[in-house]
Amino acid sequence: MDKKYFVSSSPHVFANDSIPKIMYTVVLALVPAGIGAIYYFGPRALWIILIAIVSAVATEALLQKLMKRSLTAWDGSAILTGLLLAYNVAPSVPLWMPAVGSFFAIAVGKMVFGGLGYNPMNPALLGRAFLLASWPTHMTIFTDAVPRGGTVSGIDMMTNATPLNVLKSAQGILANPQQFTPEQTREAGEAIGKLYDSLDKLFMGQIGGCIGETSVILLLIGAAYLMYKRYIGWKVPFTFIGTVALLSWIFGGTEGLFTGNPIFHILSGGLILGAFYMATDMVTSPVTFRGRLYFGIGCGMITFVIRRIGGYPEGVSYSILLMNLLTPLLDRWTRPKVFGGRKKNE
Repeated sequence: MDKKYFVSSSPHVFANDSIPKIMYTVVLALVPAGIGAIYYFGPRALWIILIAIVSAVATEALLQKLMKRSLTAWDGSAILTGLLLAYNVAPSVPLWMPAVGSFFAIAVGKMVFGGLGYNPMNPALLGRAFLLASWPTHMTIFTDAVPRGGTVSGIDMMTNATPLNVLKSAQGILANPQQFTPEQTREAGEAIGKLYDSLDKLFMGQIGGCIGETSVILLLIGAAYLMYKRYIGWKVPFTFIGTVALLSWIFGGTEGLFTGNPIFHILSGGLILGAFYMATDMVTSPVTFRGRLYFGIGCGMITFVIRRIGGYPEGVSYSILLMNLLTPLLDRWTRPKVFGGRKKNE
């Protein structure tokens, strides 16, 4: 009986995983957060999610057809990009914005470089950065963005500011009390106190913000499932979150060193979403052990610096994008020595 044998170099590892299986598993892990967004923010959140996904898939299919490539728009990667893009916008944005953001994410963030596996930066975050640079008012003013049963304490109630916005405004007042009235200074201190007392609402998602980043518990449920499936590891997300927590505790307070509230910074903004679902992207994150540790630490440091002294109250997206650009260098610098090999100078 004639048999064909295929010879290849080691390691000879067999796995049942495929791109569609991995992508749709991540999408499934994000479903709880999407359900929470629809519950807290209403049907508009669902429309934003659907528009972003349809735009991403349609853009990839159209460009693949124009470039005469095989159609892979349904492998799940475009769906995941659209879903993450939708999770990174406020429920009050115009409905055309998620469509434009997904188009940019796929066309410029992915297909320009050759498609899946060749993109140097996370496409969804690149789409968000494009929207933030082009229409900053829509992306930073969260009008009518307070979820069902939620509250926003203290400053700037007219714009329904997110907790990080409130904290940044309050800390700015307390850092320069001579420029404000005693009443404003007192309100700033009270606002920070109320924020720190609302950790339960931050954990459940009863606060203003982007539609997919608010409910920490729902995001953690999906993240735990991905870690169980071993699609993501602990190195990047834990070092990312741990670095933000440590720096926030040391430098994030208003009464000197070691007076910050690290739990508040962990639960606020897009840290959980970014650390578990975007910083762990297989294409744009390092593959070496030490490289992943350095990647997470770098993301955490940049996030804290932007949150503390930057122009925006949130820095998760930019931190991941900047560290994405360093991924090739991190992999090169932390490449393990070949077993039995010798250093060049030996």
